[in-house]
Amino acid sequence: MGLEDEIEAIEEEIANTPYNKSTEAHIGRLKSKLAEKKEKLEKQQSGSGGGGGYSVEKHGDATVALVGFPSVGKSSMLNSLTNAESETGSYEFTTLDVNPGMLNHRGANIQLLDVPGLIEGAATGKGDGQQVLAVVRNADLIIYVLSVFEIEQYDRLQKELYDINIRVDQEPPRVTVRPKIKDGIKITSSTDQDLDEKTIQDVLRDQGYVNADLNLQENVTIDRLVDGLMDNREYIPSITCVNKVDLIQPDYKETVDEQLRERDLDPEEVTFISAEKEKGLEALKDRIWENLGLIRVYMDKPGRGVDWEEPLVIEEGATVGEAIEKLGGEMEERFRFARVSGPSATHDEQQVGMDHVLEDEDVLKLILRR
Repeated sequence: MGLEDEIEAIEEEIANTPYNKSTEAHIGRLKSKLAEKKEKLEKQQSGSGGGGGYSVEKHGDATVALVGFPSVGKSSMLNSLTNAESETGSYEFTTLDVNPGMLNHRGANIQLLDVPGLIEGAATGKGDGQQVLAVVRNADLIIYVLSVFEIEQYDRLQKELYDINIRVDQEPPRVTVRPKIKDGIKITSSTDQDLDEKTIQDVLRDQGYVNADLNLQENVTIDRLVDGLMDNREYIPSITCVNKVDLIQPDYKETVDEQLRERDLDPEEVTFISAEKEKGLEALKDRIWENLGLIRVYMDKPGRGVDWEEPLVIEEGATVGEAIEKLGGEMEERFRFARVSGPSATHDEQQVGMDHVLEDEDVLKLILRR
């Protein structure tokens, strides 16, 4: 029996086993084995050299992946938002390679990737799915692109990303494990656990831990516990975009809203667009910016004043030291202090050090040694 057959058999057993207190430990071990088999299969596929896959070098201040099934309008959307020229068509699989484009918004250069349309089973390799999803794993933000007529595609997209170990809109589990030489498995927890200690220990043993200290900072499910023990999970935020709204009657919008709510998507937080008619794109750009967590810092350059045209774009919560690191060069060695004006400063030209946390639209002046 090959790995793929073993995975399928374990998944079938999990699906056919009713979940209750008496089966909890058994299901926990099955899920742990499933994670181990999938990781082994992933390593086999990545090392087999089967095809070049899709490789896109990251550029700009952030990378956003457009994820959707064939013919939802991703290519039209990319063309409308950026300077890219992605082939468009009304038939399936128009996009056969990853097409990058650069969105310039609020001073930031945001790389958008139009990846080939996913099909069901992409996580197991159908339709070049593994290679496509590998590109998605490197993104800073995922945009689910749905057709207004097929909102149910969201469920399948979620499953495909989950099966390739992408955890969308989740924080990493607050689970730490430290292997040791002897004394078995010791569990400490800052909160009550619904899982019993034996189930937790069984999951750890299935992951190869015989002697270890496990610390839990949240009430974990089996899935969260397994995720916390694995190092191949990616945690990526997402937004949802519904395309082709120009093709529906106004009263159909209520049906779409209801379908979104059934999937725990607030219609107010979903962006409705028509890529073809270029409607709703400014709202989408703003939503991309807000969810990437970027800020703009305007540099006060010696002898030239403040550069208001091309801000330094850094992550929210970044310090002066991290801004200097992004600027590069020898500034870190020559740094004396900085002067900051704007939202993060208590007064104009406040003198600060490397650890000062910057905020959006600060003005930063670096004082360097000669």
